Amino acid sequence: MASENGGINAPDSWDQEDQDDSTSGVSKPASSLKLNANAAAFVPGKNPYANTFVPSFGNKNNQAVDSTPNPPEKEEEAMNTNNEVAANWEGETETQPEKAEMPEEKKIETTDDGGGEDEGIEELSEEEESAEEDEGGTTSVVKPKKIIQEHESGEKKDHVNVVFIGHVDAGKSTIGGHLMYLTGMVDKRTLEKYEREAKEKNRETWYLSWALDTNSEEREKGKTVEVGRAYFETEKKHFTILDAPGHKCFVPNMIGGASQADLAVLVISARRGEFETGFEKGGQTREHAMLVKTAGVKFLIVVINKMDDPTVLWSEERYNECKEKLIPYLRKVGFNPKTDIHFMPVSGMTGAFLRDIPDESICPWYRGPAFIEYIDQLNLSSSSEDIDKPVRMPIVDRYKDMGTILLGKLETGTISKNQTLTIMPNKQNVKVMQMWSDDNETDSANPGENLKIKVSGVEEEDITGGFVLCSPENLCHTGKLFDAQIVILEHKSIICAGYSAVLHLHTSSEEVTIKALLCIIDKKTGEKTQVKPRFVRQDQLAIARMEVNGGLICLETFKDFPQMGRFTLRDEGKTIGIGKVLKVLD
Repeated sequence: MASENGGINAPDSWDQEDQDDSTSGVSKPASSLKLNANAAAFVPGKNPYANTFVPSFGNKNNQAVDSTPNPPEKEEEAMNTNNEVAANWEGETETQPEKAEMPEEKKIETTDDGGGEDEGIEELSEEEESAEEDEGGTTSVVKPKKIIQEHESGEKKDHVNVVFIGHVDAGKSTIGGHLMYLTGMVDKRTLEKYEREAKEKNRETWYLSWALDTNSEEREKGKTVEVGRAYFETEKKHFTILDAPGHKCFVPNMIGGASQADLAVLVISARRGEFETGFEKGGQTREHAMLVKTAGVKFLIVVINKMDDPTVLWSEERYNECKEKLIPYLRKVGFNPKTDIHFMPVSGMTGAFLRDIPDESICPWYRGPAFIEYIDQLNLSSSSEDIDKPVRMPIVDRYKDMGTILLGKLETGTISKNQTLTIMPNKQNVKVMQMWSDDNETDSANPGENLKIKVSGVEEEDITGGFVLCSPENLCHTGKLFDAQIVILEHKSIICAGYSAVLHLHTSSEEVTIKALLCIIDKKTGEKTQVKPRFVRQDQLAIARMEVNGGLICLETFKDFPQMGRFTLRDEGKTIGIGKVLKVLD
């Protein structure tokens, strides 16, 4: 029989379908109304019956990985078990409906996967409640209890910001993506999706980096543009990954990432030709190492990547060759090879020495520790002095989302919910409404944490990168004229008064002019050797008076706030010098 809407045997409405069922006298089996309460807990993105994810590059026989989620025998077993459990559950609900509980072994266990201390609640909707009518015509409803994930109350984990630096195509994003997979921050289903999409674009080896390179431009060209941000947790620490771009065109973005870091990982490609290209003049290996030292990073981990490459094959000779060439330059930049640098070989694609140590037959000359194990035991926590200082949080970015959201790293002091702070140089008071540390809502924050703060009392248009959130009773200094100690690292000609360059100070980027050269200082003795020199050359240390060409900027002396007093000078796409603020004049 055709219905009004043209369908054959199709009801015009759901009410009509219900009426047809009632009039036809066909009663649905009671088992179809029952809920299997003993079923495994649902975890998004995880299939307990799925095969272990095996990347295509690791399959030596190049055979397709079996994607069948469940063998037929296991499916039959699972169905039989579910039917038996359902039958037992029906019997219990008829006799003792009020005592029905979820079995203990099926309750959701707490998993520490970066979710913070939020409590996860999984409950069944009213539509899924099982109801049946007994002989008296009354309806007994079984409502399973809410399952709440509880975290044991404990101390807050140390927060460490790790920036990955190095020449373009060294494997920074690939290592970061693989770390996220190994620590459970990216599930295997997402990774399989990335691998399929990468294969369609003939970029099979790029799929791990897509966990951090999220926009289409970065994925098409295989080059990081913006500083990628992600996080993972270990037993002792909470790590924020800052994936800096390696291309020389995006060094200003890299400086922004380095300014937020506590620990730097210099990624070196061991592949023949790639290491030499990155380390020669014009390569980014040298510049990145110098920039992170200028940004205040005290410890550097050098990972020699691509050790599984056919041109290397875990060669100890190649590893030592890279190491011996790097140490002299890193010592010159300011890192002590004995206390500030640690070398280790890794493979970003296979994951060797990232979390697990491979078989001795692959690499007999290095047996650990692995990368995650090593950074977990490092002591990089903020000093008590930073906690006791006034609040200073340089603003990296801002946007509007049901209020004004500010992003940045808290350098000193502590921030709590409902606290009143001041934005400089506008001198606008704002109130902290909500606060997130790596997407986990929190009521208080300590130095070193990357924060997202919702504030009231200011509009998004009134704020820009380089502004500073600070304590109302101790405002951040502002000015456009200051004295600074500078070191000229690389410049072809001499530098005189009137020379202009771009100043990178915390999250601020402004053009400055050298108004006057006050004196030249001897590097060895620290004494003044020449007062009011006419010029300075490369590798000389001088004190200069500098003026910002734009408006006021937020800055502090290096002595009071080291994080707010370091800067870099760049000109014509190159870093020409570094320095520190000695005195703010105006």
